[in-house]
Amino acid sequence: MARNTQGILLALLGCALYSAHDAILKALGAELPAIQIAFFTYLLGIPLVIGLLIADPDPGTLRPANPGWMALRTVSVLVATLGAFYAFLALPMAQTYTILFAAPLLITLLAVPILGESLRWRRALAVLVGLAGVIVVLQPRSQEIGAGHVAALLSALGNAMVHITSRRIGGQERLPLMILYPALGIVLILACALPFEFRPLSAPAFGGLAVLAICAFVAMLCLVEGFKRAEAALVAPMQYSQLIWGVLFGALFFDENPAPSTFLGAALIV
Repeated sequence: MARNTQGILLALLGCALYSAHDAILKALGAELPAIQIAFFTYLLGIPLVIGLLIADPDPGTLRPANPGWMALRTVSVLVATLGAFYAFLALPMAQTYTILFAAPLLITLLAVPILGESLRWRRALAVLVGLAGVIVVLQPRSQEIGAGHVAALLSALGNAMVHITSRRIGGQERLPLMILYPALGIVLILACALPFEFRPLSAPAFGGLAVLAICAFVAMLCLVEGFKRAEAALVAPMQYSQLIWGVLFGALFFDENPAPSTFLGAALIV
């Protein structure tokens, strides 16, 4: 199987797992704040990453080969995570996904100066049409742009940089380190804010957080491997498959019916 095909299939699997993760997140949001959900999701995921590190057959140390890029990756994961968590709690799933779909467009643009990939006229035109789709979803003239919309846009930018760094340093860094350092960084940063946001955890909520950690861990593995094996601009559009899951989960579990503008904007972006 060609490496580009492998990358696409891995990305599709990762996106499906992230959609299940987001549905559980939205359900937990009725009981817990976004910061607490993010903190425990990454905290519970650290033992999984350590197990991956122990099982890693590649020799090496815990020192990253590209500390600057690793720091940028950590900040990008933090922005992408908190932005998405807040957006899913504030907006319908389908609308949040559609705004997050700006990430592949941003990846296509950022891949030119950072990764040296080409941007031919067809791809450039597609980016412009996709950005028009984001505007259709936001409808700045007919609705107020709220904190949820801003959070989703920031998450899209952070998500784009996460995938760009995966492609930029994926061949030089050990995979467990690319997951471990962002997780540790997020746990340390959010620990400072947790005392102001903490709520008691029920047994079902803790179980939901554990499932979140597993879904996020496996999904990140799939996407990191996908971006390592295939072109960034080829793998990135696989994120659009999440709209299908978002509409399905939103209708089944949250009684959500996306507005026509959401579908129109999504169609333009895809």
